[in-house]
Amino acid sequence: MALINEHYLKLQAGYLFPEIGRRVSEFAAANPDKKIIRMGIGDVTRPLVPTVLKAFHEGVDEQGKAASFKGYGPEQGYEFLRKAIAEHAYQANGIDIPADDIIVSDGSKCDTGNIQEIFGASNKIAICDPVYPVYADTTVMSGKTGVCQDNGYYEGVIYMPCTEENGFTPDLPTERPDLIFLCYPNNPTGTVASKEELAKWVNYARENKCIILFDAAYEAFITDPAIPRSIYEIEGAKEVAIEFRSFSKTAGFTGTRCAFTVIPEELKAYDSEGNAHSVKKLWLRRHSTKFNGVSYPVQKAAAAVFTPEGKKEVEEVIAYYLENARIMRESLEEIGYSVYGGVNAPYVWVKTKGGMTSWEFFDKVLSEANVVGTPGSGFGPAGEGYFRFSAFADRDSVLEAMTRIKNLS
Repeated sequence: MALINEHYLKLQAGYLFPEIGRRVSEFAAANPDKKIIRMGIGDVTRPLVPTVLKAFHEGVDEQGKAASFKGYGPEQGYEFLRKAIAEHAYQANGIDIPADDIIVSDGSKCDTGNIQEIFGASNKIAICDPVYPVYADTTVMSGKTGVCQDNGYYEGVIYMPCTEENGFTPDLPTERPDLIFLCYPNNPTGTVASKEELAKWVNYARENKCIILFDAAYEAFITDPAIPRSIYEIEGAKEVAIEFRSFSKTAGFTGTRCAFTVIPEELKAYDSEGNAHSVKKLWLRRHSTKFNGVSYPVQKAAAAVFTPEGKKEVEEVIAYYLENARIMRESLEEIGYSVYGGVNAPYVWVKTKGGMTSWEFFDKVLSEANVVGTPGSGFGPAGEGYFRFSAFADRDSVLEAMTRIKNLS
């Protein structure tokens, strides 16, 4: 008989965002006259900018001509895109990352989830709490945990609580991990990390032979020049860190799909006998076996993000979303909520009032204000009593949503 991967049976309930979708669909079916404003899932609403769209069309047109048609492309990504990323996202900022260290994919969610395949099942994983659910769920799926305990934590995982008391910034773990997930700007709390904070983690990883899995999907929202946009701004990080970046929120590619992972040649992991191996080579082996590459028109569109015109247009869209975050943050503070994030990040993290649980607040906001957010407990036990709002809505919806929430009983 065919046997299942029983690690999947350890997963608690369903994935967070489909559960939100189910509840919203039920409410909408029962209340067809209600206009629902969605500020939960971090999906963008602004269209692709003109320069990107023009390049996208050109790529599609090329596929319709025999002389310029392209079939399978290089699994690592076309060189023109990898060179553009290396030059504009790294080298222009004084970070020595060559194009060969960049691997193009269809999403950072996929990469942060799949990366564990190249690391042994005995590795200890450290994750923040609250945390983007993919890190925790794929750790369970890959067999690196025991069962879920009564406190919501899985056996075998090292949790690093991020609370109001520590400024939603994790302390170094007391138990040594092998792999450490970090996300800055943070999803869901909207916090950012200073150079001193990241240096603390890089030094810890170097001293303990850990690898940092650094999710920088929202780096484009950092406007403060003192805040690092890449972990590779920290000396020694290339020896201990993998960085994940995405065009999804940066340039509106949530439905277009393009991202990349950076694995420096200097980064090594070890076999059971202590021999060092190139992590990049392992990931490329996995990538080329299981992935046939992002389509040519999409990669051509992604490369246009780095042109002078594309950069200007994309920055305007990011500024639009950051203004949404400012409006949300200030509006919620005005009516007495404790609010975090929303500066250098597109997420606003709100503490519920009166001891209300995250899901109770979700139901109240949905039923009474017809606004959708994300319950903090869905990101982990330490997220209980908090709520995440996404700034990726259109301006009129943000303004209307804040007015509705102000009028909640």
